[in-house]
Amino acid sequence: MDRHDAELKIAALKERLNEYGHQYYVLDNPVVSDAEYDLELQELIKLETAFPELITDDSPTVRVGGEPLPYFEKVEHRTPMLSLGNAFSDQDLRDFDKRIRNQIGDDLAYTCELKIDGLAVALTYENGRFVRGATRGDGTTGEDITQNLKTIQAIPLKLNQDVTIEVRGEAYMPKQSFLKLNEQREVAGEEKFANPRNAAAGSLRQLNPQIAAKRNLSMFSYSIGYLENDDLDSHYEALQLIKKLGFKTNQETARCNHIDEVIEYVNKWVEKRQDLPYDIDGIVIKLDSIEQQEQLGFTAKSPRWAIAYKFPAEEVVTTLREIELSIGRTGVITPTAILDPVVVAGTTVKRASLHNEDLIREKDIKLGDTVVIKKAGDIIPEVVNVLVDKRDGSERDFAMPTHCPECDGGLVRLEGEVALRCLNPLCPAQIREGLIHFVSRNAMNIDGLGEKVIAQLFAHQFIQTVADLYRLERDELLKLERMGEKSVDNLLAAIEASKENSLERLLFGLGIRFVGAKAAKTLAVHFGKIEALQEASEEELIAIDEIGEKMASSIFSYFEQAEVTELIGQLRELGVNLAYKGATGSQDLSTLESSPFLNKTVVLTGKLEQLTRNEAKVRIEELGGKVTGSVSKKTDLVIAGEDAGSKRTKAEELGVQIWDENQLIAAFAEIINN
Repeated sequence: MDRHDAELKIAALKERLNEYGHQYYVLDNPVVSDAEYDLELQELIKLETAFPELITDDSPTVRVGGEPLPYFEKVEHRTPMLSLGNAFSDQDLRDFDKRIRNQIGDDLAYTCELKIDGLAVALTYENGRFVRGATRGDGTTGEDITQNLKTIQAIPLKLNQDVTIEVRGEAYMPKQSFLKLNEQREVAGEEKFANPRNAAAGSLRQLNPQIAAKRNLSMFSYSIGYLENDDLDSHYEALQLIKKLGFKTNQETARCNHIDEVIEYVNKWVEKRQDLPYDIDGIVIKLDSIEQQEQLGFTAKSPRWAIAYKFPAEEVVTTLREIELSIGRTGVITPTAILDPVVVAGTTVKRASLHNEDLIREKDIKLGDTVVIKKAGDIIPEVVNVLVDKRDGSERDFAMPTHCPECDGGLVRLEGEVALRCLNPLCPAQIREGLIHFVSRNAMNIDGLGEKVIAQLFAHQFIQTVADLYRLERDELLKLERMGEKSVDNLLAAIEASKENSLERLLFGLGIRFVGAKAAKTLAVHFGKIEALQEASEEELIAIDEIGEKMASSIFSYFEQAEVTELIGQLRELGVNLAYKGATGSQDLSTLESSPFLNKTVVLTGKLEQLTRNEAKVRIEELGGKVTGSVSKKTDLVIAGEDAGSKRTKAEELGVQIWDENQLIAAFAEIINN
């Protein structure tokens, strides 16, 4: 066979085999026998072996797994993969519905989906071809597991349309595959996986894709993270598009027009979940309208328009041996139960939360008690109750201390609070926990400064304040245990790099009470420089959207302290950036102040010729704007490219300002020239 004939034959085989796979793995509708499929696959392998230059990235043969990888590359998500808030009862769902109706009215609908218990992934396609797949990671940065994801038959390598899109979903291991895998591991003398979720995650994080290929994973796609020329109006519509493109979506998804229908759907699957061929750990409820989603927005961690109903928690019995106390960075004393190890929801649990002294008294918990603990979803296990009839008289009462276990300062309970608190600002535990918070991922993100290293530096009195981190010297660090030259150099480089962080990271890292990551970003964008924030009055702070009275009072009181003024001055002298840098962390403040996009809500629609939609979005966000997906009364500006369609029409109806692409480019150019 010559090359031309081989090319035609390979193209025909690929088309048939990909269609067979789609029918079998996506539509659950096999159209040929396994023997016939294998016969044609072997024919394709022989042809590609003879003509390797004809192998393409959408060939079914790539699903067998390639060469082992040395490591996984890091991938930054185009938009964050946020977690969801949780509901555990019908009342929680009704409260969620009430919050939404209070903000957008009664004209709404929800989409309900089974919450697959697997590994969240993001799949990127350029012009219809699969180019990258990544894990969720911390929500902002994941790992590139493209080669492993290619082994999953339910993931199309080429879409039915040449679109540029990011699709998100849950990779999972079917129950039958899980049982078979554990049988094989038992025969081989290997440790069995605790549950299908762990098995799926372990399979996709193998450096050898050939191992992943043998695990028979699947995937349900559930949302669009990015779509070029996006003009979708609802989440349900997005699911229909995903299915049309060739992805596997869950057939049990339902659209509900009232919270009563949602609860009916939830109760149905509480009863029927064991009948499914895959594990689920709850139900995801999403507001269907994308415009309404935009109106509600996000908290720092999750969308306000979605919630995950978690199934009733698994409860187990064990023995409570001790109660350990820890002091947080705000001085709160938190008791934790130390337990005999026990398996709950597939994981071994040795500790459980006791929350506060009142809970210990209310539940009459004694040391040595037999207790019931539960773990719902991913939350920390907690003690439910004591089995009093199991007591034999050896149990001992527990009393909370009157003085701080770390500094011996007196403990107090502030009015309206249930927690005991150490108010000593020089308490070593609070200082240490504050330092750990400062270097954490969502704050200054200093790689290599984990809890153990901070504790070691603190114990040797190398650091007392966050400013001391920027005074650390190479020679003194080399004297510490487990601190070699390479690790010290990497640590100092990470500390130096953190000086360039944008202001919002520093504000969050300072640990101002009630100021989370989102509030820190709001403050950074509004004030631009920390000096302006230091000079702000309580009234100015309260006037800022999303900054309430309680938070404003805390911020104002914090910056009134002489110690804080001195600390900010030290950080300035040490070269730490004290200004907001924009979305990418590189924006000059003078540019930001003159930006026509500052604090404006912008919608991009239609096809842009000179920029991609994402390039325009990133630049607008760098210049202080917020880019959303739908036009509403809160929209300040619409950038309309060719074929703008319904979004432009709606902007005209609402009287929203409309620019074409040339006006956008001109605005960018003017900012640069100024």
